[in-house]
Amino acid sequence: MTESALKVFSATLATETNTFAPMPTGLDAFEERGCYPAGTHPDAPTLFTGPLWAARLRARALGLTLAEGLCAFAMPSGVTTRHAHETLRDRLLDDLRAAMPVDVVLLGLHGAMVADGCDDCEGDLLERVRAIVGPRVVIGAELDLHTHLSERMVRHADLLMAFREYPHVDAVERGLELVDACVAIARGAPRPAAAVHDCATIRTLRTPFEPVRGFVDRARAMEGRDGVVSISTIHGFPWGDSPDLGTKLLVYATDARTAGEVADRLGAELRAICDAVRERNPSIDAAIDDALASDARPIVFADGADNAGGGAPSDATFVLRRLVERGVDAAVLGPLWDPVAVSIAMQAGEGARLPLRIGGKVAPVSGDPLDATVEVRGLKRDLHVPGLSGSVDGLGDCALVAIGGVEVLLNSRRTQGFSTEMFTAFGVDLSSRRIVVTKSSQHFHASFSRIAARIVYLDAPGTLTADLTTLPFRKARAEVVASF
Repeated sequence: MTESALKVFSATLATETNTFAPMPTGLDAFEERGCYPAGTHPDAPTLFTGPLWAARLRARALGLTLAEGLCAFAMPSGVTTRHAHETLRDRLLDDLRAAMPVDVVLLGLHGAMVADGCDDCEGDLLERVRAIVGPRVVIGAELDLHTHLSERMVRHADLLMAFREYPHVDAVERGLELVDACVAIARGAPRPAAAVHDCATIRTLRTPFEPVRGFVDRARAMEGRDGVVSISTIHGFPWGDSPDLGTKLLVYATDARTAGEVADRLGAELRAICDAVRERNPSIDAAIDDALASDARPIVFADGADNAGGGAPSDATFVLRRLVERGVDAAVLGPLWDPVAVSIAMQAGEGARLPLRIGGKVAPVSGDPLDATVEVRGLKRDLHVPGLSGSVDGLGDCALVAIGGVEVLLNSRRTQGFSTEMFTAFGVDLSSRRIVVTKSSQHFHASFSRIAARIVYLDAPGTLTADLTTLPFRKARAEVVASF
C-alpha cells in the first residue's frame, strides 16, 4: 500500500453521563455545546475531537486522505435520551458508510456515555463501526480517562488511548499519538495485543500531584520500549452507575504476554496508589475559617460537587450562602448557572442595585435560592474564555453581581470554571481577593494554579458528592462499591 492510498475517516460522539444528575441529556444539549455535521468542524481543536484535529495536522506529512464525519459532544449531565443517542449514533454511522471504503477509522469518544436503554454507548458504537468496516480496517479511539472501560470497547477497537492528564491538557497530543500508531498499523505494523488490569476500586486521581504524577510519568516512559505500544490509566467516572465502573489499566504491546505482564505489574501499583489517596477534604465552613485566618491571597476553593463538567447543574448555592451569611469580604465565586438572573441583570444594566433571586432552581441538590440585594458590576454578551488543550469555552451571556463583599459570576450557558479569565474579563483583580471559588473539580487547575496561594478542594453538598456511599448504585459491581 502506498502512502498516498491511505484513507482515514474521523468523527466524534461524546458526553460524560452522571447517572445521578437531575437533567437528561437530549439533542438540544449536543446542539448547544457542539454538533457539527460531516465536514463542518471548525478550524480549531475541541476537547473530544482530538483525533480529527490530529489527522488534519498529520494529513500532508503522512499522505492521508481525510473524510470527516459528524462531530457531536454535550456538556456532562444526566442520562442521555434514547432519541439523542440513537439519532447521533446513526448519523455518524451513515457518514462512515458514505465514506467507505476506508483504511482507518479514528473516533473521539468519552467512554462514560450512558443512554436510556444502553449502558455502554461507546462499546455499542465501536461494535457497529466494526460491522461496517470489517476486520481489516484499523479502528482507533481517543478516550477521556474518566471512562467506563468495557470488554466490548476493547474487543472492537484496535487501539484505545485515554488522556494522560487530569486536567485534560493533552487531548491534541494524545490524538497525534493515536493517529501515528493507527496509520502505522494500516501500513503494516503488527496489530498490538491488549490487556486490562481491573483494580476493583475507583478513586479521584489528580495527575499534578504525587504519587499519581510519578506513576503517569513512569508509564509514559515505558511506551515505545520493550514491546510496549501504549499505556492508559483509566481513572473511571465515580458518578456513573455502570457495570464497568472502576479504575483500570489498559496496555497494548506487540504480544499478549508482554501486555498482560505490564498490565498486571503496573495495575497492582495503581491499586496501591488508589488505596493511598483517599481524600479528606474540609467542609465549607472549615475552609472559610482557614482562609480567614490566613494572610495568603488568593486562596482558591474548588466546588467540585457542583461541577457542570461532571453533570451537576452548577446552580448550587451552598458555598455562596455561607460566604454571604458569614459576611466574608474580598471573595468572588463562579460560574453560577442562572439564565433568568442574568437576563434580569442585563435588563437592569451595569451599576444597578436590585433584589435578585440567585441559583437553587434545578433540583434539591442545588440548595435553596439565595435572595439578596445585588449591585450589577459588569455585563458581557457571549463571553468566551480559554478551555483545555487549546479549545475555547463559552459561558454565554454573563453578569457579575456583588452581594456585600462577595462577587458572583452568573452565566447563561452551563459550564464549569476552566479559566481565571472568566473573572479577569470583568476587571476582577484576583490577587486582591481573599477567596476565589470556581465550580470545577480539577480542570480549573491548569489556569488557577498560576495565581493561587493555595488550592482547597471542598467537601460540599451537590450532585458530585464526595461521599459515594450516599449514592444509590444498582449496576456497579459490588467489590467496587465496597471500596468507596
